[in-house]
Formats: sequence, C-alpha cells, structure tokens
Amino acid sequence: MQYRTFNKTGEKVSLLGTGTMRLPLNADQTVDRAAAVSMIRHSIDEGVNYVDTAYMYHDGESEKIVGEALKDGYREKVLLADKMPIWLAKDEEQMKAIFDEQFERLDVDVIDMYLVHNITVPIWKRAKKFNLMDFLKEKQAEGKIRHIGFSFHDELSLFKEVIDSWDWDFCQIQLNYMDKEFQAGEEGLRYAASKGVPVVIMEPLKGGKLTDALPRSVEALWQEAEIQRTPAEWALRWVANHPEVLTILSGMSAPEQLEENLRILSEAEAGSLTKQELAIIDEVSAEYNKLIQYSCTACKYCMPCPQKIDIPAAINYYNEWFLYEGNPKLKADYPVWLTKGHQAGDCIACKACEEHCPQHLPISEIMKKTAEIYE
Repeated sequence: MQYRTFNKTGEKVSLLGTGTMRLPLNADQTVDRAAAVSMIRHSIDEGVNYVDTAYMYHDGESEKIVGEALKDGYREKVLLADKMPIWLAKDEEQMKAIFDEQFERLDVDVIDMYLVHNITVPIWKRAKKFNLMDFLKEKQAEGKIRHIGFSFHDELSLFKEVIDSWDWDFCQIQLNYMDKEFQAGEEGLRYAASKGVPVVIMEPLKGGKLTDALPRSVEALWQEAEIQRTPAEWALRWVANHPEVLTILSGMSAPEQLEENLRILSEAEAGSLTKQELAIIDEVSAEYNKLIQYSCTACKYCMPCPQKIDIPAAINYYNEWFLYEGNPKLKADYPVWLTKGHQAGDCIACKACEEHCPQHLPISEIMKKTAEIYE
C-alpha cells in the first residue's frame, strides 16, 4: 500500500481509503452486514488505515456497521472519519443530538476526522447560523474529535472562501478525470494544498460510472492504449498522480473491487503517469463529453426553483444517463441527491427558469424527460 503524510501530525495515511456509502447488499437491497464487516476488516488487514462513513449512509446502518467492524482491535489501526449533516438539524440542540447519536452508533470514544458534510451555499450559512464551528472546537478540546474538516459540493469560488475562512485540518472534494473543472476540481485541489490543507478525494470512479457499462466509443479508446489497464485502474491512477492528494476514498461493494483497488493503490505513485498516458485519459474524457445531451454549465441562474428542484443536478442526471448508457448506479444515486418532493417530476412547467438560462435550454422539457427515466 502506498502511504502519504498527513502534514498536521506526520501520520502516514494509506492512499486507499475505505468509503462506506455503497456497501454490499442482499437481494432485498438491505446491507449484507457480514460481508460489509468482512470487507472493511480485510481492507485494514491489507494496510488501509482510513475508514469513512456518514450519518445518512444506508439510512444510518453504515455508522453501525463501521462501529462493528472496528471492534476486536481494529479501531486502533485506523483514522475514523464521520460527518455532521447540518441540514438535517432544525436547531443547535438537534445538531448536538445528531453528534451524540453518531457516537452511539459507532460505539467509539473519539472520531479522528470529523467533517462538516456537503458544504454548499445554504449549508455553509446554516453551519454559521448554528455556530457549528464553535461546537466542533469545543468537542475537539474535550477530546471527542481530533481533526476538523469539511466535504464540498459547490462552486470553486465558495470552496476558496470556505478554505480561507477557518483554520481547517483537512478537506474532502470530488475529483476524477471527468470532474477536473467541476466543483472544486483540480484548481481547488491545488488551492487547498497551497494553504497547507490536506485533501481527501471522493468519487474517484464517479460512483462506478467510469467503470461499468462503458460506451462503446470509450471502450475502443481504452483498447488503443499501449498499456492495457482496467477502467478503474486508469481512473484511480489519474487521481493518485496528483501529489496534493492525501487519500482516495473508494466505495467498494464487492470483494473483487476491494482486491483491485488494493492492488492499484499499492503501486500508483504521484507523478508516475507519462504524457502519453495522460493524453489517452484526456481523449476518453473528451469522448464522454461528446455524449452530453444538454450543455448545462451549472451556473444556477435558473435557481431557485419554486418547486425546490435542484435543476442543474437533474439535468446532470439526464446527461449522465446517455453518458454512461443507462448505468443502473445512476438510478440508485438519483433519490439520494434529488429527494422526494424535489425531483424532476415535480416540475410544473412554469418556465421561469428558462427566462434566465444563458444556454437557452428547454428546462421544463428536460425535467419531463428526466422524470420518465428515473421516477
């Protein structure tokens, strides 16, 4: 296993981190607890020392399963990461109750890496309104949490604002070769590093969309490469190539995925990809982009929607249906990010959004098409 140094403490952190948002499932779609515990423990036995969970993953089961997996001496071998879903708290008291509940589920005395979860403009405002940072500082002083960070899902400008607003120990961003300029992106990665803030990477395989059900044109490009690798290896090596990355979270849902990721990130080193290898990855990225149906830039001029639909997110899901040729993981992720009452099918075709769209997109039509696919 490759390790990188956490500059705040000098600790060595495994390049592969175990994510627990997509644990193995039974036929009835419940989590296979035995398989999940076995996989988490096997990853630790093979050198992984960073395990990430969150309050809402698998409706709370993820935290409980991680807690179970870390029994029998495994807790002492890892950095445990968890997150505060501040948007679920109606006030400061409920925020504190969520924090306490996480410790009950995990059954641990301390959480090593604690994040403000999913920072966007409204979530950042809510965190400040509820004095979340002061609360986390108190808990850090009490020894309940060791390091304070945040995960991010918004524009680069907000990312820089958040980085500059507080003395963070680390942060977490989405990054893969399709998302080089999406949200924080590569520029955000470099910006955080320039400020001395280590960066944890999520969605390196874009939730499996870069590895499953490849478009034929993309598959053909990979076959032309001089070095033959699996799509997962190309994607993980691209992220690992960045020296600013501390660890890469992968949500592995099957033992064979774990074994492949262990192999790849035991070998991948920063700066190891050649110009030719980077060029073929760029070609694949460009080919994926050619398949996009509607060129939404996520400028959000269409927002807010009176039906509270996240319009750019819905358009993105419509595009990805064609990008990834109906990958079933898309239907699994859709209700996570576009919840009931805020989905594309709730569009009333008022077309107020269309008046403000710089790309002149037929948004109400796209919402209808998106609902037909996903709802």
